[in-house]
Amino acid sequence: MTEIKYCEGCGATLQTTDPTKVGYIPPSALEKEHKICQRCFRIKNYNEVIPLQMDEDEFLEILHSIGNTDSFVVQIVDLFDIDGTLIAGLPRFIGKNPYILVANKIDLFPKSVNHQKIKHWLKKYVNEHGLYPEEIFLVSAEKNIGLLDVIRYLEREKGKRDVFVVGATNVGKSSFINRIISIIKGKHEHFALTTSRYPGTTLNVVRIPFIDGTDMIDTPGIVNHKRFSEWVDPKSLKAIIPNKTVKPKVYQLKGDQTLFWGGLARIDQVGETKNNFVCYLANAIPIHRTKRVNADEIYQKHLGELLQPPTLKEANQLPPLTKHSFRFTGRNKVDIVISGLGWVAVDGEPTTIDIYVPKGIGVHLREALI
Repeated sequence: MTEIKYCEGCGATLQTTDPTKVGYIPPSALEKEHKICQRCFRIKNYNEVIPLQMDEDEFLEILHSIGNTDSFVVQIVDLFDIDGTLIAGLPRFIGKNPYILVANKIDLFPKSVNHQKIKHWLKKYVNEHGLYPEEIFLVSAEKNIGLLDVIRYLEREKGKRDVFVVGATNVGKSSFINRIISIIKGKHEHFALTTSRYPGTTLNVVRIPFIDGTDMIDTPGIVNHKRFSEWVDPKSLKAIIPNKTVKPKVYQLKGDQTLFWGGLARIDQVGETKNNFVCYLANAIPIHRTKRVNADEIYQKHLGELLQPPTLKEANQLPPLTKHSFRFTGRNKVDIVISGLGWVAVDGEPTTIDIYVPKGIGVHLREALI
């Protein structure tokens, strides 16, 4: 019987017959010790990717299968997009298996931010969403921050159980695993999962052996269609996902004014009030300020050009803008979150704030994170 081989980068079943299908590998490459599919090869060497999406039922099947094992679970969330990457129903899938929450990308936050306050806020937030992890860690897989604490915890608590790593697309699961493997220097320290900023890079479960005989298991990213990252093309995705410490942009608005975040979001202050708007988003996204009375005309004339991202071509493919209205009481500072893009922290006088984003993108209010 022919042995079935899997891509070491994304977990796809390898095949040599159809270059247009998932898992294609040139026949000559099958002779190599470490086998990766052509798609992973192009991601790693040329930063090129063919976006692929798994069926949602496949994600659910993989999650449900964890509940039938005796395992330890690590849920990764993106600290810069907590609301869009949190799997609130996780306990339903993993059964009685213990889990920890690893909040990635702490390096994107200004150095002045108090990590303990962020951790306290996060604990309260996940508890409100029905999640009670054994422990919460703030890390940066990119900058190698906080990972030793996770490793020590797993070594102490996981016993002889395998470790499943789960999370939404683009939270940094594969980067996290690669860092963990490189730190502990197990027998597979040469192993490198394929990583990229594009959703759907990991296509199946990938098992990486630990030296104690257990496995760390990478799983495909769960798709949340309310996030901008699932809607935009690779060029715009590169702009909207922060890769450096975010520099908050502060605006003092007096009266009816509008802030455009490129052409992806429009934020209106409605009424003659004075408020501070602190914008937390990728540094590459330009913010344009104007009078609210001129906002419609500016959007129609300059979308895809001055107001970019998105590109003009991409703008024509996005759903029409939908308005979300929020009443700010003025009692406490709040965040208005645009899923997969960022948030604006608001304080000052009571006012109404209208947020316009493409239909389907998630927008909601929360207690201020910073």
